[in-house]
Amino acid sequence: MNMGKMFITFGIIFIVIGIIWSFIGRLPGDITIKRDHFTFHFPIMTSIVVSIILSLILFIIGKFR
Repeated sequence: MNMGKMFITFGIIFIVIGIIWSFIGRLPGDITIKRDHFTFHFPIMTSIVVSIILSLILFIIGKFR
């Protein structure tokens, strides 16, 4: 695969991830701590879901190579 096709593929993957990330938002299992002038958000469940989706996409791409 040449570099141009690889960049296009990665670009499409990042766009899909961005769209999924905006729809997923904050899942149950994500940690959010709100204080007076401080908000901390740690997306544990969102990270797991994104990791599974990326693993499946890369597995499928690897099968077709």
